[in-house]
Parts: sequence; structure tokens; C-alpha cells
Amino acid sequence: TLVVDAEGDLHIDAHHTVEDTGIVLGRALKAALGEKVGIERMGECSVPMDEALVRAVVDLGGRSYVSFHVDVPGTYSPVIDLTVLEGFWKAVCDGAGMNLHVDMLRGRDYHHVVEATFKACGRALRAATRPDGTARVPTTKELFDG
Repeated sequence: TLVVDAEGDLHIDAHHTVEDTGIVLGRALKAALGEKVGIERMGECSVPMDEALVRAVVDLGGRSYVSFHVDVPGTYSPVIDLTVLEGFWKAVCDGAGMNLHVDMLRGRDYHHVVEATFKACGRALRAATRPDGTARVPTTKELFDG
């Protein structure tokens, strides 16, 4: 279990607090993985949540990039909006040196799409960090960028 205690300028909006939290989580992931010896490096997962279906694909190769295609027309949540959600994952990727592609394949319910997005990203990360049975760095260059 991970507990995050974050404070920020929430009286203005959630953007900076969410972004800073993403950066810290990304840096923690990078530090925890160290040299990335013996992990799969890449992972993917598709998560259904009722009518929603979201796919996430991760590469822990050291370069930060986000392709985020999640859009639920005509919906809004006072808790978190989709621009903040994308900013969170971009910050995680910047902190971790991670490449992430997220695609909403289907979905109408805001809650289902957001929950499926987090679950797909988490499970793709789990797949990418799974031991691969070797004692090697998972790259032909023998080291990662960043």
C-alpha cells in the first residue's frame, strides 16, 4: 500500500498538486528500479470497466513520452478532470523516464473511464517490472537513457 500525503494550492485548482505528486511518484519508481536489471521493461494491459475499455502500454527504457487519448464527451467531475489526469501521467513519465501510451477504446461513464485508466496503467507497470529470469539490463545498449 502506498499512502501519499500531499499539500498544495488546492484553493486555486488541483493542477500543481497533482503534477508534483506525479513527479515524485515517477522519481520514486525510477529509484526503486535502479539499473532495471532483470525486468521485462515493457508491459501492456487492457482493462474493461462496464462499458469502458482502456489500454495502457509502458516502456521503462529511460525516455519520457506520453500519448494520452482519453476523452469522455460531455462529462465533467469536480474531483478530477481529464486534463489533470493527463498531466499526472506526463509527470509520472517525466520523473520515471517512462514511455506511456494510453488509449480509451470505449467508454461513456466518466468514473469508469478514469478507474479503468489507472488500473490499466498500474497493471502495465506491473507487467513491465516483472522479473524476466535474467540478470541483464533489458536493452541491446546495456544501459538506459536518462
